[in-house]
Amino acid sequence: MTLPNASKMNGVDRDDAAIYEAVWRDTESDATGYLVIDTLVRGVASGGLRMRAGCTMDEVRGLARGMTLKEAIHFQDGAHYVPLGGAKGGIDFDPYHPDADGVLRRFLAAMGPMIEKRWTMGEDFGIQQATIDAMLNDQGLESSIQAAYRVVADPDAAKLRMKTAFASVVDGIQLDELVGGYGVAQAALAAMEQRGLAPSGSRAVIQGFGSMGGATARYLAKAGVRIVGIVDVEGVVVNDEGLDVEELLRTRSAKGNVDRTRLRVDDRQLAASEWLSIESEVLVPAAVSYCIDETNQADIRAQLIVEAANMPVTPEAEKLLADRGVQVSPDFVANSSTNAWWWWVFFGDVDGTPEQSFRQIADRMQTLSNEMFDVAAENRVTLREAAFDLASQRLGTIRQEFSTY
Repeated sequence: MTLPNASKMNGVDRDDAAIYEAVWRDTESDATGYLVIDTLVRGVASGGLRMRAGCTMDEVRGLARGMTLKEAIHFQDGAHYVPLGGAKGGIDFDPYHPDADGVLRRFLAAMGPMIEKRWTMGEDFGIQQATIDAMLNDQGLESSIQAAYRVVADPDAAKLRMKTAFASVVDGIQLDELVGGYGVAQAALAAMEQRGLAPSGSRAVIQGFGSMGGATARYLAKAGVRIVGIVDVEGVVVNDEGLDVEELLRTRSAKGNVDRTRLRVDDRQLAASEWLSIESEVLVPAAVSYCIDETNQADIRAQLIVEAANMPVTPEAEKLLADRGVQVSPDFVANSSTNAWWWWVFFGDVDGTPEQSFRQIADRMQTLSNEMFDVAAENRVTLREAAFDLASQRLGTIRQEFSTY
């Protein structure tokens, strides 16, 4: 994946390279791990940790650059939350392997000094936050966002807000499992409005039915969008009239698999390879990176792709999609509310309650999406290019006003 030139991204001269990269090699398995800190703001960077077989340094570099953009685009004058730098961690290892926890524990131990001082991190693909928290506590670290306490005005108040947020439950589901998908749904609804697509007359296909994909499906359905397809590791379930999203959410497995025994008589099943060709207006890839490329993009029938996963559409595919009028709402806008919500709560822009959290997410995602469409229309560029311009301008302001170390 071609990365944007950093000198264009932040308005200052520097090589197109992250400021810190580390490669870790496990001594007890064939696992290899990576940490990339793309940028620092006030000495701290933010970004999650993933584990998957085949993870590469280039992948982690791209994700870290995406975090720089995802942080910067939420900069607001006068807000308590000053965006952090961008970072990402990755481990090349099968998360279902019997020694996956051991690999993770050893990686975290090796990266402990960075987690303590520089890198605020959390769960990503293949890793659970509860596992991270338990392992870090065993190693004497307070939390996975310990480094951020260096730059918050009142750490005790921040801890109370975070306690409120992570104790909040909405319709039987933890608030922190809903905010990401809620933000994706809000980004999708804003993009649909720009395209003249009424929710009540629109269909969506969701790839992935875990916390992100499941919440996206829930809130699109609540807005009136028909969810006609859901994709999991076992294949695709479809219904042209709309699936019963709430029933499928209630009965899904812990890993986000649809319980096929709970399908209705008119629900159908397709092979996983057919997910892109389902007729819909909106397509939401919410599972894995690089799943839409130049070899399969022609199968897509949707008008709009909303990236709930990180980097699901390759640059080559996105160009071909743009040539035939399919717009892509990029990941560092569409799926940015999970990261932003953490920091809005932590720094005090919201109090951690569901009411304030949902209100803030809806407002920001609608505003960002509309700004992105306006810039794209004015400059006749793609949505990604428009969002990149917005993030670049804000990152330039951040770097002028705040230190990097």
